[in-house]
Amino acid sequence: MARTFHSVCKLCRREGTQLYLKGARCFTVKCAVKKREYPPGAHVWRRQKISDFGMKLRETQKVKRIYGLNHRQFRRIYAEASRMKGNTGENLIQLLERRLMNVVALLGFAGSRPAARQMIGHGHVRVNGRRMDVASYQVRVGDTITLHTRERSQKLAKQSLDVGLQARVPPWLTRTEDPPSGKVIAHPTREDITIPINENLVVEFCSR
Repeated sequence: MARTFHSVCKLCRREGTQLYLKGARCFTVKCAVKKREYPPGAHVWRRQKISDFGMKLRETQKVKRIYGLNHRQFRRIYAEASRMKGNTGENLIQLLERRLMNVVALLGFAGSRPAARQMIGHGHVRVNGRRMDVASYQVRVGDTITLHTRERSQKLAKQSLDVGLQARVPPWLTRTEDPPSGKVIAHPTREDITIPINENLVVEFCSR
């Protein structure tokens, strides 16, 4: 599902914070939040207050945009989170964070989640030494994520690491840069996730 820079950057402006959906662009002066620190639209100051339903809907749409999900994928993950023990909202965020495309982006091997999805689809990524071309694969504790040994795969990861788009690797992952590899050492906790998401609003919207 292709999206233009303009439509994606509007989401960051609407939320008033950087969501880092466009990789290197978010670290330059071209970032929409840096250029215009107010929501999009010609009549922004005339807008009415958003209803409770509208807030829940917007939060759900934001989660889908950040993690690159369509409606069917999101409902499937939510259903799985609701069956798990514990807080449904935290289970949902944990499942989303453990998707392979998200892990590849967090490790810094790709500049954004869409770029990570493309890398996985083109066969550049290995999980425990075996080719994995399913971007939605749920990583587990102990899984090792590496790149194909061919020059093209190694170059893609090193270019992203050199730019430093993902300098901070979350505590539940470890990374080595030469050669590029990463390992899952724990399941992510809510404190490990810095993306501005209110998962309680998402759960209220989905369980209505």
